[in-house]
Amino acid sequence: MRLLWAVDIPVWFPYGLETIVNLAVLLTGTVITALYFHQDKLIYMSAFPQGSRDVVSTPDQMHMPDYENVILTTPDNVKITGYAIKYRPQLELLRQDDNDPASSLRYRKPDGKQHDVAPYTLLYLHANAGNMGHRLPIARVIRARAGMNVFMLSYRGYGKSDGVATENGIKIDSQAALDWIANHEELGKTKIVLYGQSIGGAVALDLASRNPDRITAVIIENTFLSLPKLIPSVMPYLKPLIFLCHQMWESEKAIKKIPSSVPILFLSGGKDELIPQKHMIELVQIARRARAGGKLVDEEKEKNADGKPVKDKQRVRWVEFTNGGHNDTVMQEGYFEEVIAFLFELMQGKL
Repeated sequence: MRLLWAVDIPVWFPYGLETIVNLAVLLTGTVITALYFHQDKLIYMSAFPQGSRDVVSTPDQMHMPDYENVILTTPDNVKITGYAIKYRPQLELLRQDDNDPASSLRYRKPDGKQHDVAPYTLLYLHANAGNMGHRLPIARVIRARAGMNVFMLSYRGYGKSDGVATENGIKIDSQAALDWIANHEELGKTKIVLYGQSIGGAVALDLASRNPDRITAVIIENTFLSLPKLIPSVMPYLKPLIFLCHQMWESEKAIKKIPSSVPILFLSGGKDELIPQKHMIELVQIARRARAGGKLVDEEKEKNADGKPVKDKQRVRWVEFTNGGHNDTVMQEGYFEEVIAFLFELMQGKL
């Protein structure tokens, strides 16, 4: 008698199941291999937006004619490109334009005399897409309003720089840029401030941690504790595969090595949709705790009523732009005012 719940199982079923299992194993292995060996292409988006590897705007197109087009060779023999944009106070003519702060300074024609460059140089470290040319408007505002020289670079694999971007490679590039500035006939006499956005913030913190005596201040915007800690927020479906991540950028460790003599400015977008703001908040807390000898006297006093860090403590400054997203924090009202105020206080010895 046939049971009602009995099911006819095809004779080929065991072999079909074996095929499915084999395919699943093969697919999983392919995904794991791709994530491990090609994660650099997911992280370092040098070809976006379209044309980023071919077209790089120059400083003179942004009314900054006094610059050097730098091509330097890194210790591992990769050629990278940069701009050394000078600021010579004696050659700048003040013309106030409230609608465009960057245009408030106009360049005078050289008079044949030797004029010194400004005593501070900003080393700008860009985010994971585009190239240094895309950030020239930022350089223009800071150069004009703070009266600073600006050095910008396109990491390896970005813009017209050779090579392929990796964590170790970008660390070499940033160090090469710092060394170039230090050995430059004019810029070598200046004090250096690091400024990094997004992954550029991680580059800045790493560089400062490895050169504590050569950096005067650090400015970071919307960066993260580490890439492995960021993955669950950006790509939650990859959380089980975090162990495959070999591009680390461990900012939470690097920031502890930056001495308390180096002030740090945190610029945070309250609506950052890519990097949860808690990463920036925790970096602030880690930095302040390290500078306080391992622990804060009363951590509750380090927070505002909304649970965010107080603005100034242990030479670490926190500034939040409530409506700032990951890519438009720089466009929020008051952004450059905060940056310039920080730089002026630094120059005046008030930090």
